[in-house]
Order: sequence, then structure tokens, then C-alpha cells
Amino acid sequence: NYMNRITHFEIQADDLERAAKFYTDVFGWEIKKWDSPAMEYWMIMSAPQDSKEPGINGGMHKRPVPLAEGQCGCNAFVCTMVVDNYDAIAEKILASGGKVAMPKFDIAGMAWQGYFIDTEGNTFGIHEVKQKTN
Repeated sequence: NYMNRITHFEIQADDLERAAKFYTDVFGWEIKKWDSPAMEYWMIMSAPQDSKEPGINGGMHKRPVPLAEGQCGCNAFVCTMVVDNYDAIAEKILASGGKVAMPKFDIAGMAWQGYFIDTEGNTFGIHEVKQKTN
């Protein structure tokens, strides 16, 4: 009996090696090329195999058509990563070639959220839950 949960994500990239380096450098993901004669596909492990941390793993493949130039809306689901330290990860994103899409903002005093664009033009978010101080 399935509950229709998201179980896999995919990133489209113009340069798969550049994208793999970006996500490995920023989030520490393990990204490996999958040996498939059918298509070039890279597997993304966002946590070790035996991790009990909630989350999903994904994959990456060549973008089938070019992105539109300049600003454009997103035509896919935007994934957000929960991080321990928003500012430290934001710094890594920028140092690794990413750009700010929507600056850091406060979500009702509970968390910090913001959106970035990776080296391939894809939008993603980061989210830091604020520690309660009572």
C-alpha cells in the first residue's frame, strides 16, 4: 500500500561533472556515474546507505533542452535541503559557483529559508531550523 510519497529526485545538468563537484563540495553528497548502456546517469546518495536521517536520494542526467536565458520561472519541483548552519552553507554555495535566487528570510521565527541557483541554472533551497531558546 503506497502513500504517494516522493522517493527520488533528479537534477538536470549541462555539465554533469561540474554539477557533481558543486553538490559534493557544498553538501558532501556521494555522486557516482551509473554504468548504464541506455543513458548517462549519475546516482546521488545524500546520506550514507545505513543512515537513519530522514530524506531521499536521487540522480542526475544531461539536460535534454537548453534553459531560457535570464530570469525564468521554475518548471519542476524545487528541492530544499535542511542544514545545520544556513550562513556557512550559503558561503559554500557562493564559493562553489552558485548564486542567490532569493535571499535568506525568516519563517515565522521558526527557521531561516533561502533559494539559490546551482552551476547548471537549477533552483534549490536551504532551510535552517532555529533552536528554541526557552
